[in-house]
Amino acid sequence: MTNADDHILEFLLNEGNREIVATPRVIAENIDFNPGYVRQRMSQLLDESLVEYYDEDAGFYQITDRGRAYLEGELKAEELEK
Repeated sequence: MTNADDHILEFLLNEGNREIVATPRVIAENIDFNPGYVRQRMSQLLDESLVEYYDEDAGFYQITDRGRAYLEGELKAEELEK
């Protein structure tokens, strides 16, 4: 897990508001990371089941229950390593 991963998940969670569904480009623009890097990290987060496709054809992602558990500290980064 990287610093960007935490920012990505926190962005999608949008704590206190309705959760966000977004593309890697939209996420990158809002968390100040390079879009290519965010796209790469989204692939890893998808592999770890921390995010899932909301609409795969359109490239929209959303946070999963597992992603929420990670942000809440119920799931440690060490548990995610393969």
